[in-house]
Amino acid sequence: MTILAAATAAPTALEKLKQIPPAFWMKVGIGVLVVVVAVFVLRKVAAMNKVVLTVAALIVMSMVGFNWIYERNEPAWATPVVEKLSGFFPSKAVLDKNRHANAIH
Repeated sequence: MTILAAATAAPTALEKLKQIPPAFWMKVGIGVLVVVVAVFVLRKVAAMNKVVLTVAALIVMSMVGFNWIYERNEPAWATPVVEKLSGFFPSKAVLDKNRHANAIH
């Protein structure tokens, strides 16, 4: 009788896995899918012409950078650079403030 009680008291690995919420498994699945897609893309990029790759990377980085400057939604690590560049490039807050000031006069 004590053997049966000991066997039912300790949950099995399958029972522990059943207690994990489905949302966790969905996140794990998405993470695995992202890794597989990243490997696929990196293999294609490795075979690409380096000049075309450099131009495409610069265009993407410029678009992201200008969006950060205009919207001021940059990550914390980019704030010092965006802060310096925001004085030179237009930002949404400054343009809205100028439009509002011109509408009053």
